[in-house]
Amino acid sequence: MILPIVAYGDPVLRKKGIEISEDYPKLKEFIANMWETMYEASGVGLAAPQVGRAIRLFIIDASPFADDENVSEEENAQLAEMKMVFINPKIIAEEGEEWAFNEGCLSIPDVREDVFRKPTITIEYLDENFKSHTKTFDGIGARVIQHEYDHIEGILFTDKLSSLKKRLIKGKLSNISKGKVHADYRMRFPLMKKGR
Repeated sequence: MILPIVAYGDPVLRKKGIEISEDYPKLKEFIANMWETMYEASGVGLAAPQVGRAIRLFIIDASPFADDENVSEEENAQLAEMKMVFINPKIIAEEGEEWAFNEGCLSIPDVREDVFRKPTITIEYLDENFKSHTKTFDGIGARVIQHEYDHIEGILFTDKLSSLKKRLIKGKLSNISKGKVHADYRMRFPLMKKGR
């Protein structure tokens, strides 16, 4: 089932997600719905808060980046296989020189900006079968994970922009929260005026 994606301005996007256990109600079904929702919206990642649940869960499929000619063959091979579920994740290290990459977000349609992040991360997480992993990721894969991880911490990519950039997009963000934006997928807008 395709879930509506929560737009910028909704309080759920600012909540720090809570950890979940294996007996979380209908978890398998929820994860399946998240995959369906993400693919329908042509996303490469989706966090539970973006579909209205403040829990520590996100999914990524970085394979759309695997054909990028600016990326090494080795990284392309990694990205092609990078379809993963992260439950109760914890980034334990972020390393390297920060680099810029143009990011967007399904909760903030029509806004794309360069965001600086560290290139290498080490993360502990549980997969969809609640098996524990500790892995290191770098490059674009690490960035996709960092972006989604921010969501479960109540952080949006727009928070990482300079104060000038934030001022420049303020009107756009306000319009998004009111539903004055076009998205090719179902959305829920916090400040949209209800029809009479």
